[in-house]
Amino acid sequence: MNNKLLLDNLRSIQDWPIKGVNFRDVTTLFKNPECLRTISDEMYELYKNKGITKIVGIESRGFVMSSAIAIKLGAGIVLCRKPGKLPCETVQESYAKEYGIDTIEIHKDAINENDIVLLHDDLLATGGTMKAACDLVKKFHPKKIYANFIIELKSEFPHCREQFDKDIEIESLLQF
Repeated sequence: MNNKLLLDNLRSIQDWPIKGVNFRDVTTLFKNPECLRTISDEMYELYKNKGITKIVGIESRGFVMSSAIAIKLGAGIVLCRKPGKLPCETVQESYAKEYGIDTIEIHKDAINENDIVLLHDDLLATGGTMKAACDLVKKFHPKKIYANFIIELKSEFPHCREQFDKDIEIESLLQF
């Protein structure tokens, strides 16, 4: 899709958080009302006919657009958080990161087998967090799972999508 407005307003920060990384900062998109509306409209167009009932927002930048698109689609929102942040009983998924193991969780009663779920995060790079989130949501046996990102670093991680199950449809608004 690579919308010009979004590309023109996306900030890139060289060598952050470490040397050699070109960090794509979505906060510049979030602070601009026109960009927020554009992201929301584009996501709505992608999913308006999919029957989405729940949107899982991945901590923390994934929360922003998850809420906006949930309202437009008439869906509920589920928070996917790091351990200890949710107050009730949770289901967890752990996954390997570059320097250790991380864990994410959602409430045990957040999703059921009748749900059609859209998972959303700001960026797809290595895919570790989203893969874990997809595996976590699969434990609830929903009817269908979709995954969405604002940005995908396709040139840097060209085989990232291969780790996801073939039945998970993945979309991104901006590809680099």
